[in-house]
Amino acid sequence: MTKSIIMGGCIALAVSTGYAQAQGDAAAGKQKSEACWGCHGEDGNASAPIFPKLAGQHASYLAKQLSDYRAQKRVDPTMSAMAASLSDADIADLSAYFARHRVKIEKVEPNALGEKIFRAGIADKGVPACAGCHGPNGAGNPLAGVPSLRGQYAAYINKTLNDYRTGERNNAPNEIMRTIASRLSEAEINAVADYGSGLE
Repeated sequence: MTKSIIMGGCIALAVSTGYAQAQGDAAAGKQKSEACWGCHGEDGNASAPIFPKLAGQHASYLAKQLSDYRAQKRVDPTMSAMAASLSDADIADLSAYFARHRVKIEKVEPNALGEKIFRAGIADKGVPACAGCHGPNGAGNPLAGVPSLRGQYAAYINKTLNDYRTGERNNAPNEIMRTIASRLSEAEINAVADYGSGLE
């Protein structure tokens, strides 16, 4: 029953909660992005696994995260400070710039447990398949505001899931990610993060 409710939430997201934004100017975004390069890389492929890769991420998702940082709905000392002075146009332009780049996929070892969770979920814990919302290749769903996971560092996916599990991060619509992550063990989080990072 709970699994059905969560899956229903994913479907509802897909039809009702896409993040509306103005079309950004990628060329203007490049001019505004220099302050981002130290952590996220000039082309959005972060060099350190503690930072998310922005390359190839949906512009709508990037815009939502920057807006949430600006509004203190998602809090991080560095990112909240960086986003505080951004205008709506700045957010749209930066999002368009990073979205146009190609994410670099990391080579990872096969992870059978991670693949099982990603593709089938964990029925007895009420954990739905990650692929149900994020897609079979982890490309996400821009209309529903579901991010692409493909190519993200395993360490960053791991941190994100743990932040949802502890409640440190709670800006996903309807608390879907917090609910799901709270049902995963550390080993399960490690496994699905490893598997997700290598999706192509």
